[in-house]
Amino acid sequence: MSKTIVVTGGAGYIGSHMARLLSADGHKVIVFDNLGRGNADAALDAELVVGDISNTEQLAPVFQNNKVDAVMHFAAFAYVGESVHEPDIYYRNNVSGTLNLIDTMRSFNVNRLVFSSTCATYGVPESLPITEATAQNPINPYGQSKLMVEQILKDYGYAYNFRSIALRYFNAAGCAEDGSLGERHDPETHLLPLILFEALRVQAGGDPKDTALRVFGSDFDTRDGTCVRDYIHVNDLCSAHTAAFNRMLDTPELGAEQFNLGVNKGYTVLEVIEACRKITGVDIQYHLVDRRDGDPPELVADASAAMETLKWKPAFADIEHSLQHAWDWFSKHPPAKL
Repeated sequence: MSKTIVVTGGAGYIGSHMARLLSADGHKVIVFDNLGRGNADAALDAELVVGDISNTEQLAPVFQNNKVDAVMHFAAFAYVGESVHEPDIYYRNNVSGTLNLIDTMRSFNVNRLVFSSTCATYGVPESLPITEATAQNPINPYGQSKLMVEQILKDYGYAYNFRSIALRYFNAAGCAEDGSLGERHDPETHLLPLILFEALRVQAGGDPKDTALRVFGSDFDTRDGTCVRDYIHVNDLCSAHTAAFNRMLDTPELGAEQFNLGVNKGYTVLEVIEACRKITGVDIQYHLVDRRDGDPPELVADASAAMETLKWKPAFADIEHSLQHAWDWFSKHPPAKL
C-alpha cells in the first residue's frame, strides 16, 4: 500500500538514493532539504521542499499539507574531522535540528521515524566485530551528536510511545547501479571517491607521481597499519530503511530500536586502493601522512541483528560491486577539478 514519506536530507548522497527507492516502490515521497550540502537535481521526480529542519515555519507546512505516514531522517552534517574543529554546527544541526523535527512530527501526530545513525557512536570499540551491545563511547562530536539523538529517541519512545528505528551505518559506498544517481560532496572527504578521482586524473594524462591522494595514518594496530572499515553499498542501506519502515508498521508498540548496518567484513585503506587499481586499471599512487583527529583504528559490523529482525540482507556484500558502480558514475560525472 502506498504511503507518504518525508525524506529529510533527500537531496544528499544517501537520502537521494532512498527517495529513488521509495518512489520506485510506489510511495509518495517528499524531499525536505536546505540544499546546503545537497543537490536539487538529485531529488529526481520526488517533490522537493527547500527548507531547514531547524526552522519550524519551513517544516510545519509539509505536515499540514500532507498526511505523512513516516519520516526518514538523513539531514545531518557527517564529516568527522569538521566536527572536531566545528562542534557547534554539529550539535546545532544534528541534535537541535532533529529535536525540532521530531517535536514537529509529534504536533501533527506523525509517530514513525527511521533515523540515520552511525557506527561513530561506538568510538574505539572494546571488541570486534561490533554488535548493538558494544559500549558506545564516541571519540568525536559527530558520533556524540548521533548518540545524543539516539538517547532522545529512546526517551521519547518511553514517554510518548514515539516509534523509531536508528540504523547505525558503517561506511556507505557505491552509487545507483543503473547510473541514475551518484555521490557528490563539496568538499569530498570520503576515501572511495577520492581514490577514484585520482584514477580519473591519471587516466586523463596526469602523472601518477603528482598524486594528492593521502592515506591518514600507517601506524594503526591493523594488518597493514592503515584503518579498517566495513563498506556497505548505498542501495543496501536503503533497502534496510525500507525493512525498518515495514517493521515499524507491524510493531507500533516497540518504541525505539537500534540496528547496525554493515556487511560483517572490513578492508584496510591500502586494500581498498589495490581493489580500485584492479577496477580502474590505473596505477593509483598515494602519500602516507599523519592520522586524522577522531579516527578509530578499526570498525567492522556484526549486522546479524538487522539481518534477522528486519529480514534484510545486503545484495552487494563484496566491495567490488560498490567500487564498480561508483567508477561507472564518476567516469560519466567527473568532478570539475581533478
